[in-house]
Amino acid sequence: VNRKKEKEVEADKIIHEEKTEPSLICPPPRSRNYLPPEDIQSCLESHVKEIFGPSLPDNWQQTPLKENRLKYRLLAQLATELGHAVPNSQLHLMHSAGDVLNFYSTPVKDASKFDELCAAELPPNLKI
Repeated sequence: VNRKKEKEVEADKIIHEEKTEPSLICPPPRSRNYLPPEDIQSCLESHVKEIFGPSLPDNWQQTPLKENRLKYRLLAQLATELGHAVPNSQLHLMHSAGDVLNFYSTPVKDASKFDELCAAELPPNLKI
């Protein structure tokens, strides 16, 4: 009889633990809307020249971002000014100022694929 009660208590503990732990299966985080400003290139160029100083190559977009301290200063300033930060998962892809320009030139919509499907005109036999 005691074994049966012990197993029930253990099962209750396991169920309680499962409820308190965050679910590992979750949708990807939603990103906020971002529309690049029209003068993004000149804005980024001025930031690069300010942070990296006179030792720039002729084409500022080829400026390497090898020194982490300078790379951080550049990305942090742009994130606060533009309200759009480079996600951690893409930081390793930022090798040059051109990569940063490419990231900040890309608009972002705040909608999941499910939201897009709901808004789309679907055939009458398909409902979401």
